[in-house]
Amino acid sequence: MAEITVRIHGDPFEIAAEVARLHLNRGIGAIVTFTGVCRDEGGRLSALELEHYPGMTEAEVTRIANEAAERWSLIGLTIVHRVGKIAVGDDIVLVAAAATHRDAAFAAAGYVMDFLKTRAPFWKKEHPAGDWVAAKGSDDEAAKRWRGNE
Repeated sequence: MAEITVRIHGDPFEIAAEVARLHLNRGIGAIVTFTGVCRDEGGRLSALELEHYPGMTEAEVTRIANEAAERWSLIGLTIVHRVGKIAVGDDIVLVAAAATHRDAAFAAAGYVMDFLKTRAPFWKKEHPAGDWVAAKGSDDEAAKRWRGNE
């Protein structure tokens, strides 16, 4: 059974510390990490503000993590997602998937990110305009690749 860690909070996170925790298991052969970073959208943005519904968001993110652990032979899976106002250049989300072999780690990390984008209840507001960001059709298309195997 994979060791699953899900944390959602407003504080910055340390990627190296998260990966080091996964490294403690001697059976790991690969750790794949994805870090989402707040970009400036061509100079238009100064920050993103993410809101969530405490309890519901953690439950859905944990459900996504468990699904990934059921589909692939993972040893560990860490998901850290920030909420609050996040400045351009700051990290937003970390997914770190650890497995005996790289194929499982890559697939699980991709699966988690695709479903974080489409199922996890986060709301994003762009600053300085203050506009809420609508869901993107391209995110739904990316998530479809996993549904053929369900």
